[in-house]
Amino acid sequence: MEMIPVSSSAISHIGYDKNTKQMKITFKGSGTYDYCNVPESVFEAFKNALSIGTHYSKYIKDKYNCF
Repeated sequence: MEMIPVSSSAISHIGYDKNTKQMKITFKGSGTYDYCNVPESVFEAFKNALSIGTHYSKYIKDKYNCF
């Protein structure tokens, strides 16, 4: 999975695999986390958000956990 650098005070990289619908987010200082069953449209909106951190908190956090 290609990890894309993003401009954010909390997040350094994001990546997405459209075949598995898995997203990875690398947080500055706390590692990389996996998110499952993420629609491609959600990743695209995240990638293009004006504020990556705000978008994460509002639309992704606690919604796509892998179990």
